[in-house]
Amino acid sequence: MSEHLHDHSHGEEHPNDHSHEDGHTHTHSHTHDEAEFEGTVAWEGIAVPAAPSSNSTVAWFHCFSGIAGDMALGALIDAGADVAEIRSMLERLPVKGWSLETETVLRSGIAGTKVHVHTEATPPACSAAIVAQIVADAGFPDRVHRRALATFRALAEAEGRLHRQSPESVHFHEVGALDAIIDVVGTCIALELLGVDEVASSPVADGLGTVRAAHGVLPVPVPAVVSLLANAPTYGLDIPRELTTPTGAALLAANVVQWGPMPAMTITSAGFGAGTADLGDRPNLTRVVIGTRSDSPSVPGQPVVLLEANVDDVTGETLAYAIDALLEAGAHDAWLTPILMKKGRPAHTVSALADPAQAAAVRDVLVRETGTMGVRGTQLERWPQSREFNTVEVDGQSVKVKVTAGRVKAEHDDAAQAARALGLPLREVTRRAEQAWRESQ
Repeated sequence: MSEHLHDHSHGEEHPNDHSHEDGHTHTHSHTHDEAEFEGTVAWEGIAVPAAPSSNSTVAWFHCFSGIAGDMALGALIDAGADVAEIRSMLERLPVKGWSLETETVLRSGIAGTKVHVHTEATPPACSAAIVAQIVADAGFPDRVHRRALATFRALAEAEGRLHRQSPESVHFHEVGALDAIIDVVGTCIALELLGVDEVASSPVADGLGTVRAAHGVLPVPVPAVVSLLANAPTYGLDIPRELTTPTGAALLAANVVQWGPMPAMTITSAGFGAGTADLGDRPNLTRVVIGTRSDSPSVPGQPVVLLEANVDDVTGETLAYAIDALLEAGAHDAWLTPILMKKGRPAHTVSALADPAQAAAVRDVLVRETGTMGVRGTQLERWPQSREFNTVEVDGQSVKVKVTAGRVKAEHDDAAQAARALGLPLREVTRRAEQAWRESQ
């Protein structure tokens, strides 16, 4: 039996491909009755290039209609990678029988670059390890070498998991494999020509339903894509078509170092890579945005209002009650600050921090409880740390603890109640409650 990995081309049919009814060409696995690959696979020890500094050049793929290998390559060519240089470098590969052409097309009114990889008659199948060696022997620049091998490793590992065999023994049907080699290596060359230091990606879209392969029906997303994007943000669209292919998913899985919205950057270029299928109102495109990373903009804080009043004729008992009343009225916090007013009179500033929506109610409480003749307010922002509350036991007494990043703090009222019940110093109960939480982690 033989394991064939037939690559996808996201809506494009090739003359010698095993094609789906939806126009995608797939890699499928069959098992070959041949000797296992012996020796070290070329992808062993390969690491994905990471950003060298905050000023690195980043390529962010926007996969709003999915991604395929030819679409990734098309987007980078559309963003400025020279197709003649890509062809020239691809000719270092010790394989023949391929050609690379591009054309400008419109998808739902947006122009993009469509890549066509043409292949000749079908040569014998070869293992993923042999494909990796072909890439390794081509003498590509270091980042092209590492990115391409990492991509084929990811693709072979995904197929190997699905078919319960070692990655190096997965076999590529040569027409599909040749498409995949040109798409993958061409994409890695284009990244190098554009000076890309790191790759980022949006969440990845895919369709639904099934696709028919030469050897059966596969669910969408196809199993290899699900495996490759297991740790990436993905989502489905109500489109009965495969939108993300294994080659596109492998390029992302192997090379992306940041998932999410477009990173903070100074944009230098952008481009669209086109698929073949018509998706109606949705453009069948993958976008890439390239730029120089910039410092992340300051994150806006939570808007709050600081309400304050200076009082010099209010007793301590009344001030304490006022603080409790302000908190009950919805203030985030309330406090007293001793001050000296005119003529040397000792006084206090009563302060309360509240959401803008609660500011009027908190202000009314401040006036009512202190008798002040005026309140001033200041618009501020705050950046509260995320926190959670847990309960621990100290000698049978329940004590709540508040946990933030790198810190745990026992709640005073619970700790005081436990201290009274146990006849222990408050600081001892507090220490033991906090230690109990740490030991539970």
